[in-house]
Amino acid sequence: MTDESNTYILLFSCPDRPGIVAGVANFLFEQGCNILEAQQFDDTESGRFFMRVSFERVSGEETLESLSEKFLPLAEKFGLDWRLRSRARKRKVMLLVSRFDHCLADLIYRWRIGEIPMDITAIAANYPRETYAHLDLDGIPFHHLPITKETKMEQEAQLWELFQKTGSEIAVLARYMQVLSDGLSAKLSGRCINIHHSFLPGFKGARPYHQAHMRGVKLIGATAHYVTSDLDEGPIIEQDVERITHQDSAEDLVRKGRDIERRVLARALAWHLDDRVLINGRKTVVFRD
Repeated sequence: MTDESNTYILLFSCPDRPGIVAGVANFLFEQGCNILEAQQFDDTESGRFFMRVSFERVSGEETLESLSEKFLPLAEKFGLDWRLRSRARKRKVMLLVSRFDHCLADLIYRWRIGEIPMDITAIAANYPRETYAHLDLDGIPFHHLPITKETKMEQEAQLWELFQKTGSEIAVLARYMQVLSDGLSAKLSGRCINIHHSFLPGFKGARPYHQAHMRGVKLIGATAHYVTSDLDEGPIIEQDVERITHQDSAEDLVRKGRDIERRVLARALAWHLDDRVLINGRKTVVFRD
């Protein structure tokens, strides 16, 4: 088994040109590192190159800081937009939730069994703690931040303050049924993941699964995406669907929809935390495991 304290992930994008892969591989070799996994994508439409490299240090005593410092000249040479992280460091995640708690419960379970390595800094909810009395939230700070149309800006200021105070690196809207303002969306750009149902045709507003049932849909699904100021229009990370038949009731659609939402959000968050996602304009590049 690989020692994660000695394992790193390099993720970057840059204008495409010859020599990038060779330059990175040669640099790691010179620093006494061994590549464990490498994935790359050349987007011929945008002319950008994307790469994820997982590697271990097998000799020398380089630290994350010294590796980063030595990597700078190569990064500048190729114009890399990059980040380097030790796999031993867990990312700090803040979970936001409203009344529907199936995604929250699922993420907490996956966190407790070690399936999604992360440090949950806080749960922020616009419903009181009693709403989630059936969930084991022991050890996770809970913050009840009620919201009305009149107090939206004040409540979002509290959310942003909590995000910063806890050192959170990503916010997850685990069925948080509030539309973030343009201002907060901008502050959390690339650091906020949302989950929502996906239907064709689209059904907006209340009781979407019931609307879908009334129209006799044959597929239901869910989409996990980064939050932007355009409602539900951010870069998509992951999607999944399930076939529906005439025998399914509206309640069946709700039940199946919950399951899809849980697994899609979990995969999207896990990939983000493992540095497998790069934003490419309005799209994403996802180096799946």
